Amino acid sequence: MLSRVASSIFWMVRYLERAENTARLINVNSHLLLDIPSSVKLGWEPIIDILSVREDFHEHYEQADERSVVKYMVADSYNPGSIISSITAARENARTVREIIPRECWEQINALYLTAKSNSQSALTRRHRYESLISVIRGNQTITGMLAGTMTHDEAYAFLRMGRNLERADMTTRIIDVRSANLLRELSHEQPAFENIQWMGVLKSLSAYQMYRREMRLRISRADVLRFLLLEPRFPRSLCHSLEQVKSCLQELPGHENVIVPIDALSKQLRQASPQSLKQEKLHDFIDDMQLGLIKIAQGIGDTYF
Repeated sequence: MLSRVASSIFWMVRYLERAENTARLINVNSHLLLDIPSSVKLGWEPIIDILSVREDFHEHYEQADERSVVKYMVADSYNPGSIISSITAARENARTVREIIPRECWEQINALYLTAKSNSQSALTRRHRYESLISVIRGNQTITGMLAGTMTHDEAYAFLRMGRNLERADMTTRIIDVRSANLLRELSHEQPAFENIQWMGVLKSLSAYQMYRREMRLRISRADVLRFLLLEPRFPRSLCHSLEQVKSCLQELPGHENVIVPIDALSKQLRQASPQSLKQEKLHDFIDDMQLGLIKIAQGIGDTYF
C-alpha cells in the first residue's frame, strides 16, 4: 500500500470527523445559551478556545459575537478548521483514493460537500442553523456507516479507523478542558442550580448524554461526567476507547512496535491519574499532557507510515 494512499485515507476521515464535531459544538452552544440565566454572559468565545484559533480569529474579526464566530467556524475558507474547509479537504483526499474506497462513499462525500456549500449561509441565522448543521452531522454519520458496511476491513480501513479515533480523542479532550472551566466562575453564586446545564452541554457536545444516563442514573456530576468521557472503555467517543482503537488498528499493520509505545504510556497515565478527582487547575494540566501525548502518537504514525 502506498504511503500517499494511507495518508489520504487517514486525513480524509479526520477532516470529516472534524466537520461533524464542529457542527455539533455550534448546535450545542446555541441551545446552551437558551438554557443559562440571562445574567450570565457565556458568549461564543469558548468555541474559539476549544479549537485553539483565538489569535487567527481576531486577525479577521474585532468581536467574538455570535454571527462572527459562526461564520468563521462554518463558512470562512481562510479558516482551515471551518466546516467548509474541513469537508473540502476531506473531499480532495477522497478524490485521490477513489479506487480504494467504495464508489458510494465517494458519491456521499461529494454530496455532503455540495450540501454544506449551499447551506453555509443558512447556519448564520438561528432560524435555519440547526437544520443546516444537522445535515453535516448526519451526512458524516452516513459516510461512517457506509465505510463500515461496504469497505473491505484491510490495511486501508485500519488507517481510516486510526484517523477517526485520533480526531475523536483530540476533540473530547478539548471540549472537556474548555467547557469544564467555562461556567465555574460565572455560576459560582448559583452553581447548584445550573451545574447540571453545564455538564449536560459537555455531554451533548459529544453525543454522550443518553449513554451517560444509561450508565449513571443519579444526578449529573462533574466527577461522573469526567469518568465517563475519559475512562469508559465501552463508549466510542471516550478517550480511553479511542486510544484502544488506535492501538488495535496499529497491531494490524507492519512495523507498529515503536508507535504503540506512546499509546501504552498515555493509556497508563490516563488510568493512574484518576482525572475525575482532579481540581480544575490540575485537570487543565492533565488535559494538556493528554493533548501532547495525542500529538506524539499522530507524529509517530506519520513518521512510520506516511
